This record gives sequence, structure tokens and C-alpha cells, in this order.
Amino acid sequence: MSSEIAIKVEGLSKSFSMYAEPHHRLMEMFASAESRHRWHREFVALRDINLEIHKGETMAIVGRNGSGKSTLLQVICGTLAPTKGSVQVHGRIAALLELGSGFNPDFTGRENVYLNGTVLGLSREQIAARFDDIAAFADIGEFIEQPVKSYSSGMAVRLAFAVAINTTPDILVVDEALSVGDEAFQRKCFARIEEIRSTGATVLFVSHSAGTVLELCDRAVLLDHGELLLQGSPKYVLSRYHRLAYAPAEKQDEIRRQLRSGDSSREEVPASGTAIDAQPTDEVYFDPGLKPQSTVRYEQRGATIENPHIETVDGRTVNVLRSGEEYVYVYRVSFQRAGLAVRLGMMIKTISGLELGGGVTAAHGTSNVVVEAGQQIEARFRFKAALMPGIYFMNAGVSAHGEEGETYMDRLLDAVMFRVMPEEGRLATGWVDFGMRPKLSLLEQDDARV
Repeated sequence: MSSEIAIKVEGLSKSFSMYAEPHHRLMEMFASAESRHRWHREFVALRDINLEIHKGETMAIVGRNGSGKSTLLQVICGTLAPTKGSVQVHGRIAALLELGSGFNPDFTGRENVYLNGTVLGLSREQIAARFDDIAAFADIGEFIEQPVKSYSSGMAVRLAFAVAINTTPDILVVDEALSVGDEAFQRKCFARIEEIRSTGATVLFVSHSAGTVLELCDRAVLLDHGELLLQGSPKYVLSRYHRLAYAPAEKQDEIRRQLRSGDSSREEVPASGTAIDAQPTDEVYFDPGLKPQSTVRYEQRGATIENPHIETVDGRTVNVLRSGEEYVYVYRVSFQRAGLAVRLGMMIKTISGLELGGGVTAAHGTSNVVVEAGQQIEARFRFKAALMPGIYFMNAGVSAHGEEGETYMDRLLDAVMFRVMPEEGRLATGWVDFGMRPKLSLLEQDDARV
């Protein structure tokens, strides 16, 4: 990686004037310089940001919604002016911020390609030479000759990305633009970004995907409340970000203070006021802030699922896990009425609800478990967390045979929330780690010709 600087941000602050009533803007225009502040309040979106990004480096900006990530990118791209401080950018920059926002709806796709390409610094001759590649990447067919106002949002996104990505930028800035579009298009976009990275371009992007950050980035920075709290390796920053993001509200100020001072090796003080020992960075532990807020309970029919949680194989309750290790998903069921052919089950899901896999205590129609009213049973599902870094959810359910066939006596969707810790040097991609072990062999010339 070159030591030459691509982007340098010094003492950057950005404030916005917030007006309680629309007419206060007008009143401020006629107010004296001494009294103008009475008509608005200042919202500080960025506060004293200092950052250097080297040429050829790929950096992620992570943080919660409203932390100032998009504002920082817009100031770097020049679409917003800083209130204080300075930004130096060395090289041609292409920004994928609000895709399609610069299109003229009355112009055709072709005309907008030339318009956007000019804005991004290309000459008309350069755009003409690249037009076929842009049209092929967008893959919107004959709509390229139709007004953009007739496009679907997905078509506009495709065309906007195709233009930006074919400008051969020195610096590529992406603000979650790839969260739109279908899966095939997203994959094509990531492949193109990889090509740009391979040429030595600088990439700066915002992402909430821990797997993407770990896979693509050399470095990451954490923004919160407009303040740059820390920067470092993706694994280091993501672990602190998740700790802050899922902490109870009353503990977040203390965690921010620790991150700001560099003292992030200790866990928070529990509600009881008793300090607890810190867990090593790579050690599994229980984070009280990881509580699902999307839990849904089915109508109960004589049973209650209680205390669903994850344990280590030696019995410690945890919810921050290491990929590849074994754990036990545990919950109890109290029966208010008898159950015949009782079965219990679990399911692991992604944030979007994609069901990755689960298990049941007996195949359909094979259970011989009978439980009387007043009894309790405990289910223990031992599983291997063969998952990529990220947040996951678990279901819990108990069913029994009744007059209508097998029905749920109780079921909890998103009963438990857990996180798989980042790990540097991972070769696996996607959601599930299938234990892939790559091997390269140098072929002799005779073998290579076969």
C-alpha cells in the first residue's frame, strides 16, 4: 500500500440550522447579526473529525443510524461544505451515494449517461467510448432510449451505478448503495468494486454488514453522534461497534467514554453496581444489550416456553459466540395441560428472516413423548456455530398431537438474539462456513495443456 495520502480530513465539523417553524427562516433573514441565533438551533452532525486515508486503501465507516456517516461522505465528495476544518482529496472521485438522484427525469437514459459522466469528470469522447460498457452493465435493454421518469427505481439504480463504476475512479465512495437491487445485480456490483480495488484505487464505504467489512477492508473507523471514536483493524472496530450498538441506553455514554479514551478492554458495570471482569477480545461472553425487540409469541395452547438462552458446552450463558465452536440452545417448557406426541424445535435465522437451519427432537409422526399437566421438560439442542460474523436470531417451539392434528402449544419467533464475533483472516464467505479448505497446486506445463 502506498504511503501517499488519497483523502485527508482535518478538524472537520459540520452543523445544520434547525428551525422549529418554517417562517423562522424568513424571520432570521431580517434579524440583526446579533439576534439571528434566536431563530434556530444548531445540530452538530460532525464534530472535529481527523482522518487520513492512503491511496490503495479500502476503509469502512461503521456506526449506528444518525451517527454522521453519510454526512462525512458527502463532505468528502464535495456535495456538502464543511462548517469548520478542511478536506483534501487527491484523485478523481466517483460517489455512489443516492443513486439516481442526479438524473433528469425528462432526459432519456442515454442523455443522463452523458450528463452524469460529465459531472463525474469525463469528456464527451470518453463517455462515448465507454457507453456500450455502461449500457451492458446496466442491462436495461431498450429503456436506455426512454425517459428516466418511465423507469422503475431498480432500473434507475442500475443505470446510475453503471455510470459511476465505469469512470475508472481513483477514489470510489459507496454509501450503502448496494443494499438495493436484486441479488444478481448486487453480486455484479461487488465484483466490479473488486476490479477497481485491484487497480490500486482507494475505496471508502459505509456498510452495516460485518462480513463485507471484514472481507473487503484494510481498516475501519467508528462514528457515533458525529464523533470519530476510534479507528483500527476491521475486527477491532467491529467488536467495539457491536458492543456500543447493543448496549442498554443507560450504559452507552460510559462505553463511548471508554472508546474515546482507548480504555475499551473492560466490560460495563452491571445494574447491581458490582464490577465484573472483562472478557478477552476473542473469548465468548454474555452481552446484556443483545435482547431481541422483534419477539412474537403464537397463541398458547396449554404450554409456556421459558428462559430460552445459549450456553457453552460447560454451562456458561453466552450470546457473543466464536464461529466454528459448539454451543447448546436451552429452554424449558411448562405444561398447563397434557400433551401427546410432544416435539420441540429450534431455528436459526438471519436479520432479514432467512432460515439458515434448525432441528427438532423427533421426526414428524415419530414422537412418543407424553407430558402430563403440571410437568416441565427441558430441551437442549447442541449445535455448531458454523456462521460468518454477524447478528442472528433463534426460534423456539413446542408442538403436540391434538384433534386437529399436530399443532403448536407454544412458539416464540426471535426468542434469542446472538452475535458471531469477527475473525481476521477468514477465507469463508456468505452466511455459513462449510469448512472450505482451499488448496493450490502448481501444474507442470504438460499437465496444464491437458
